[in-house]
Amino acid sequence: MSDLSLLFETGSARFSILSMRLRSAALTDIGKIREENEDRFLCDDALQLYAVADGIGGLAGGGEAAEEAIAQLTALAGAQPADGDWDYQAIFAEINHRVAAVGRSIDTTFGIGTTLTVARILGHRLLLGHVGDSCAFLRRGSRMEKLTHDHTMENEMRARSGHSLVFLNPRTRNALTRCIGQPVTPRAEVLEHALAADDRVLLCSDGVTRYLSEEEISLAVAKAAEPADGLAELVTSANARGGHDNATGVLVFIDEL
Repeated sequence: MSDLSLLFETGSARFSILSMRLRSAALTDIGKIREENEDRFLCDDALQLYAVADGIGGLAGGGEAAEEAIAQLTALAGAQPADGDWDYQAIFAEINHRVAAVGRSIDTTFGIGTTLTVARILGHRLLLGHVGDSCAFLRRGSRMEKLTHDHTMENEMRARSGHSLVFLNPRTRNALTRCIGQPVTPRAEVLEHALAADDRVLLCSDGVTRYLSEEEISLAVAKAAEPADGLAELVTSANARGGHDNATGVLVFIDEL
């Protein structure tokens, strides 16, 4: 749990201009099929910074890619203003550069890659940076909204064609069009949403979203008494559907703003 407040003084009086109470948890699970967990996460209440990275399993070094992305995010966050906006495009570009450099030492032909979805809470604002097909959701009241877009071949072709129906085989459909670690720096999706008391923010890898519907995810998040409870249900449910992928989530409850 985090209880954060910002105070200022006028004479002998002290006024609270920001008070926030939040609870958070993170969980990752290897699943039932994979030999390695290539997911990584960041859950830092002090920085109010949260992230999920899902290393690309079709390339060598997926775990190394995700590990490097989270390590670089953590390092770069320490140099950013605590109470100001961050340049997500520049941050993602630097992370991409560093991951690509590691990739050249692992696989000179194909390199390595990872998704990266980052959420930062600044006052009443939720600030997102996103590349790939991990997801960010916001649960408010009885409604769950998916905030990010999956950067996949299927979604890109739909956007270009203007049609909801696109005929692709399953392998091609889920192929990423943007990832961290590619030779050309991908453009991050940068989003901002207002927060309210009792909101719940979920970041998760596609080891959750491929096997559970948005309705199932929403219900698990809504009924959880604690963030860890919600994540445990999501991972258990994904494993019950076969556990074909690593499953990772970070869940934040905004108790008070």
